[in-house]
Amino acid sequence: MALPTANQASLGRETPKHYGITSPISLVQAKEADLVLTHRLTEALKPYGVFEEELELQRRIHVLGKLNTLVKEWIRDVSETKNLPASVIESVGGKIFTFGSYRLGVHTKGADIDALFVAPRHVERTDFFSSFLDKLKEQEEVKDLRAVEEAFVPVIKLSFDSIEIDILFARLALQTIPENLDLRDDGLLKNLDIRCIRSLNGCRVTDEILHLVPNIENFRLTLRTIKLWAKRHNIYSNILGFLGGVSWAMLVARTCQLYPNAVASTLVHKFFLVFSKWEWPNPVLLKQPEDCNLNLPVWDPRVTPSDRYHLMPIITPAYPQQNSTYNVSVSTRAVMVDEFKQGLSITDEILQNKAEWSKLFEAPNFFQKYKHYIVLLASAPTEKQHLEWVGLVESKIRILVGNLEKNEFITLAHVNPQSFPGPKESREKEEVSTMWVIGVIFKKMETSENLNVDLTIDIQSFTDTVYRQAISSKMFEADMKIQAMHVKKRQLHQLLPSLVMPKRRKHSTEGLRQMNDSSLDLSLDSDNSMSVPSPTALSATVKSGPLGPPPSPIAAAASQPEIQASTMSPPAVKRPGSPMQEERKRLKSDSEESATERQTSGDPTPSPPPTIGPPVAPQTPSPPATIGPPVAHKTSNQEVLEEKSPNEHQMEDPSIVPKTEDSGAASVGEGEGGTSVEAEVNEDSISEEMAASEGEVKMEANITRMVSTDLSDVPLLPANPIPVVKNSIKLRLSR
Repeated sequence: MALPTANQASLGRETPKHYGITSPISLVQAKEADLVLTHRLTEALKPYGVFEEELELQRRIHVLGKLNTLVKEWIRDVSETKNLPASVIESVGGKIFTFGSYRLGVHTKGADIDALFVAPRHVERTDFFSSFLDKLKEQEEVKDLRAVEEAFVPVIKLSFDSIEIDILFARLALQTIPENLDLRDDGLLKNLDIRCIRSLNGCRVTDEILHLVPNIENFRLTLRTIKLWAKRHNIYSNILGFLGGVSWAMLVARTCQLYPNAVASTLVHKFFLVFSKWEWPNPVLLKQPEDCNLNLPVWDPRVTPSDRYHLMPIITPAYPQQNSTYNVSVSTRAVMVDEFKQGLSITDEILQNKAEWSKLFEAPNFFQKYKHYIVLLASAPTEKQHLEWVGLVESKIRILVGNLEKNEFITLAHVNPQSFPGPKESREKEEVSTMWVIGVIFKKMETSENLNVDLTIDIQSFTDTVYRQAISSKMFEADMKIQAMHVKKRQLHQLLPSLVMPKRRKHSTEGLRQMNDSSLDLSLDSDNSMSVPSPTALSATVKSGPLGPPPSPIAAAASQPEIQASTMSPPAVKRPGSPMQEERKRLKSDSEESATERQTSGDPTPSPPPTIGPPVAPQTPSPPATIGPPVAHKTSNQEVLEEKSPNEHQMEDPSIVPKTEDSGAASVGEGEGGTSVEAEVNEDSISEEMAASEGEVKMEANITRMVSTDLSDVPLLPANPIPVVKNSIKLRLSR
């Protein structure tokens, strides 16, 4: 037997390839038990549709091939119109690259494809958005074609043979585009405009990630698991301050670097171990940042002061390096770290064979997790206006979360990335609305004194920002509204779809599980995607489903069976003539009758649902019976949340700073409209724990008064004044 030579022996002792900026934590090889757990993990993932069938994958490849051929033909046509030599035209090239989840190999059933059109230097961006757009219109397979030329990263969106594709454009400083072009080459960025650099960034980051992991297959299975877990736990949304697809991919890639020989079952456990103990804001880096001397801005807290305030930096590996998580706030980071810790606990049980992988994907009950919620409602008159309006509002919700976090009485503000179709003000009025829910934890009070918590300014600052941007971008239309209200846990079922919050408490967990299982849609696989359909898609589903259209809280109250009449106030119904006047008279009569009945029978005061609409009730002293601002009849354990009708909105000079009522004000504002809540809450009900409460917590609520507010301070065009709703939320916290 021949002995190994000295050179062979030295090669055998050679240090394996080094991944990442540090040495690996462990080089232990996978054991048989790890392989068995990985197989079980794969089987557990299949019911969620995270694996695409081979036939569907081949169809995607075929569509991308047809699109690539179309690109080459169009570039040759453009080259001919620009009188390029025939020899150049034949070799000019042009190519479609992919990035995102499809390029990483972790796309799900029905997911869209992120694509990049790379063109030579003589093809202009204006050509891409004109003649190439026209060529796409000529294709029979192309549907839903739309161009977004003014976006931060300009894009053409289309459906090609029923596959959704987003196409970006980058024009390189090259005469021809070779087939073997490597976009990771930093030299390609020279002499490019910033829009092309942004467009190239997605492909460059994706390719770098794949080159920086030790085993791509282990990386892919681990990433599929973590993405599904994040979506199920409602922490997958870059736009709302959680993490998007690229950020999750980089965290998984870093875990793979630290455990290069581990298989997916081990990597999932190590993922939770590493990031539940990570000392944020230390950045996550896949490689040492490089300076290419192209004078492009990069993430560097030593140079850029604003970078020092990033709470959870995860840095892209391609130049120019950027923080992909700049939207993360104190609350969203706290929620994610808490989920990491819970994930670690569950995977500990799984590795000890005390639990199955399915436990990791059980969705938590967000709507039982907190005692207090802020419900945000965005509405617009038409479907088209609603799509634009909801997109803008959603992109700014993180500002509201940041405002709430800064309130001295709030510990945490947790926005649920799932959105829901909102209730209508009336069945007669055409309106499309979307609703978000924010869980709030108030700080425990150390003194026995009452504390007045005023959230009016926090919400007003958010709505002003949204309205100003809508007006400056010329998107704002009449009757586009934002409303905010405080709702207690026990009232949520009045506003949310039945599948989310069933009215019978004993079915609440079952109903939520049904919603999470039936509405899980992992096809929305972009950085901002969630595990639920878009607001319009969800609205359409609800309308077409067996439940029918989502009723307004008023209609829901009206549809209750007679057996529940003792626990609900009568529904507010619009009447001809003067509806507000008639309503006030009716509610006053009802309140007097109910007071008489309670004196004789001892029945408790009925507790109505929170409503969004025109119902009103008398106050003491009773105001004149005229159509004025909405008022609320508030008794023990009762909150009525209301909004003015569009005809009652008032205008405000944009130069005047809006005045906010003092939190201790005792008088009732009149003639100013809006949404107002003032509640007295038992301090024991304000929990700082993140765990879900299994039992309904009985909270004593004494509504002492209702405060009306003025209108938003929005810069309006004098020639075309636009009425805007101002939202006011005030709570009294006491022992």
